[in-house]
Amino acid sequence: MSETQDIVIIGGGIIGASIAFFMSNTGLFSGQITVIEKDPGHKNSSTALSVGGVRHQFSTPANIQMSQFATHFIKNCDQYLGIDEAINLYFKENGYLFLATESGKETLSNNLEIQKNLGADVCHLTPDQIQTRFQWLNTEELSGANYGHSGEGWFDPNALLQAFIQKAKSLGVKFIKGEVCELEMSKSSIQNLKLKSGKSISAGWVINAAGPLAANISGMAGIKYFPVESRKRQVHVFRCAEYWSDCPFVIDPSGVYFRPEGHNFICGQSPKADQDPPTRNSDLDFAQFEDIIWPILANRVKAFEAIRREHSWAGHYAYHVEDQNPIIGFHPEVKNIVFANGFSGHGLQHAPAVGRGITELLISGRYQSIDLSAFSFERIALKKLIRETEVV
Repeated sequence: MSETQDIVIIGGGIIGASIAFFMSNTGLFSGQITVIEKDPGHKNSSTALSVGGVRHQFSTPANIQMSQFATHFIKNCDQYLGIDEAINLYFKENGYLFLATESGKETLSNNLEIQKNLGADVCHLTPDQIQTRFQWLNTEELSGANYGHSGEGWFDPNALLQAFIQKAKSLGVKFIKGEVCELEMSKSSIQNLKLKSGKSISAGWVINAAGPLAANISGMAGIKYFPVESRKRQVHVFRCAEYWSDCPFVIDPSGVYFRPEGHNFICGQSPKADQDPPTRNSDLDFAQFEDIIWPILANRVKAFEAIRREHSWAGHYAYHVEDQNPIIGFHPEVKNIVFANGFSGHGLQHAPAVGRGITELLISGRYQSIDLSAFSFERIALKKLIRETEVV
């Protein structure tokens, strides 16, 4: 006999937990919500292993707006998620610094115009202005940079995830440990979700928030093509004798990034397309740090010539291979599935806006706060792709 739930969310990471919170907190929905998560400790989740960034510097307007809401949400987290004790997300508002050479100058300029038109507190810095503000940074070969004065930085991703979960639980959301192994279909709808434990759950709505495994879930619903893949991203922690309290989250033109982490630094790089296969493998490749990242760091910051790698880890992006933007909303044929997938590394910062948006969509049938309709599933078949140029 199946257990019946009004909404079942597959995936209890930051996206699923946010949707669970906003749905249960709306006051306009009184049904039962269940979140299914195979790793409730979240030790290996994309959320827990992320670098915790929030930035307004995107090329897609809706991404900028979602990040702006994220900053508001982070700064007012107690008002949204507080229960008994104050929530500290350790938000470090040091900004993002996107560096560019001459070849990236036009892209930087175009993105800046979009960002400023939406009220983002971002400015352009010339090489001389970069050198004046960040004297430790080598500006050779740079044409300039875009810098976020406010609203951008980094925070504790696990603290936000746990705050979402605990608040949702306090509002009656049920979180269960389990793994979906089959979706039983009836005509054009999902009738039952079968778990590996043997448990069966029927649902009015099924929300796919399965992160890097989103395509597996969609495939169970008979959706043949779902362009979200698991891509490995490595993060390295290193120690340097020098430290700058005003250091922003720096993105080098090569794609290498670094930022402070306590009194250390963390760094990484998105691999080139031909070196970035789909994988669930979490093995570390230390040559990436030694042979690729470190020489770039040393060139950009002289003090980084003498650093020591402390430790490293690998997480996974739910990478949308078509345009690196998310897939959000309904499916044209499977009537009771809702997508919240393919954030390509931006899911943490966009989770509050997505949770609110999915809630608006299910309650009223349309987005009310931020129009996320451009991220619909239909754009894939129609080839109306929206490419995000600022993917880190």
